[in-house]
Amino acid sequence: MNWLDRMSAALGYIEEQMMEDIDIDEVARHAISSTFHFQRMFHMLTGITVAEYVRRRRLTLAAQELASTHAKVVDIAFKYGYESPEAFAKAFRKAHGLSPSEARQQGVILKAYAPIAFHLSLKGDQEMEYQIGQRPAFEVTGKRINVSHKEGENLRTIPAFWNVCEADGSLETLQSAAADGVLLGVCMENHPQSEVFQYAIAVESNRPLVGDQWTTLTIPASTWAKFTSVGTLPNAIHTLWSRIFEEWFPATGYEHTGGPELEVCPPGDPLAADYRCEVWIPVVRRG
Repeated sequence: MNWLDRMSAALGYIEEQMMEDIDIDEVARHAISSTFHFQRMFHMLTGITVAEYVRRRRLTLAAQELASTHAKVVDIAFKYGYESPEAFAKAFRKAHGLSPSEARQQGVILKAYAPIAFHLSLKGDQEMEYQIGQRPAFEVTGKRINVSHKEGENLRTIPAFWNVCEADGSLETLQSAAADGVLLGVCMENHPQSEVFQYAIAVESNRPLVGDQWTTLTIPASTWAKFTSVGTLPNAIHTLWSRIFEEWFPATGYEHTGGPELEVCPPGDPLAADYRCEVWIPVVRRG
């Protein structure tokens, strides 16, 4: 079974279980994948978490049922997994801009979120170079923030965080503490189904940094897939991230292990058209 068939099987299972409690481990098993890798792939390919996808689909189906039947609102709320009519009404208004009772009025506008379908896009016109290498555990020191995946907020928050750290002198302090001046962007997933994760700007350093703003993190021993980004940041590295999950993972026998991801940024001008940096992802060979 190829990648496309496996992802389609997982989505089919989600649709079949839409009125039931959806076990994300079972969804991943349909994709013949680890739970973390499936959820990470799903988020990178669709821009939303599995949980958000299920919420949108359920609220779409609930709206259709409200508009076409006389079922009680409370019954529909429980049917689609809400613990109370109040919680259902709040989520419904957020999704559709009106209350469940208003959805039954003639001529109202409702929003529909169709089932996702993955399609194979024939690319390959641009090669992807990568290296596979191992490294023991190591420690990094830096500053970190909480970042949300929701509605692509991470694509705005992380570059803004780099700008703030440059303006307040944090980048200069970190680079001076690193023997090679290399800055690391460390993505630490709390849980891939969560909309919030931690991101740190850090360096490897034997010199302790004094102050409550600094934190030390351990990067576990891993087998790393390493990819090179060439171009102006952050656009070039955003494009590389997309290509890794849209092209490289589906085409290879590797899966994400669930550990921290690294953006490895050497000294240089990140706004230069020829700036080179790397993305490191911890991987395991699928059996």
